[in-house]
Amino acid sequence: MSQARNWIAFQSIINKETNRFMRIWVQTLVPPAITMTLYFLIFGTLIGSRIGDMGGFSYMEFIVPGLIMMSVITNSYANVASSFFSAKFQRNVEELLVAPVPNYVIVLGFVGGGVARGVLVGLIVTLLSLFFVDIRIHHLLVIIATVVLTSALFSLGGLINAVYAKTFDDISIVPTFVLTPLTYLGGVFYSLTLLPGFWQHVAAANPIVYMVNAFRYGFLGVSDVNIYVAFAVMLSLITVLFSIAMHLINKGIGLRS
Repeated sequence: MSQARNWIAFQSIINKETNRFMRIWVQTLVPPAITMTLYFLIFGTLIGSRIGDMGGFSYMEFIVPGLIMMSVITNSYANVASSFFSAKFQRNVEELLVAPVPNYVIVLGFVGGGVARGVLVGLIVTLLSLFFVDIRIHHLLVIIATVVLTSALFSLGGLINAVYAKTFDDISIVPTFVLTPLTYLGGVFYSLTLLPGFWQHVAAANPIVYMVNAFRYGFLGVSDVNIYVAFAVMLSLITVLFSIAMHLINKGIGLRS
């Protein structure tokens, strides 16, 4: 009986989260599509034609997986950060906390909503990229696994950010000062082999490097990092962030006034 109740609660939260971003699709789905189209035009078509090949592929082919991953990261993070903070700000989260469901169901429900938006935006950007380049698929399962794990990882990050945030401005600090620099330095626009040895070691500390390269491997079959290491990094980070999120929810940190 409890399992059925938990499943219904999980589905209800995901449905609420999905309906939320679909209802305002002009704000949640259109902007990333426009932004990535500009990236394709400027970096892929205009600048890429002067750069030439990279890693045995045209520059456009090389950066498309990274740009798709960039849109997945930012949108899955933003979805949960804004949604959970809004629930906290409006005191709706208190109703969830007193509901007869485990806290892990609440966390998984919000993460599921973030994954749904991340995957949907990633699919939209992928379809748009077809207007600029012929996409090849080397390993479909790697693509699916990477996009789902990455969305889950940054959805958890968005939830943790929302827990600590005290104002709406606080939920934009991490994307601006952490996610954006890490993404641009995560091998989206270049191969790590172009970096000097020291900076290659520095780049290895950037978790987004592993996600971008695993995703690129799924499309092109090439990667600057070991694929098994990339998945180990993603799974480890998900475990850590999920544990942190559960600790914060269980303790009511930043949630109970």
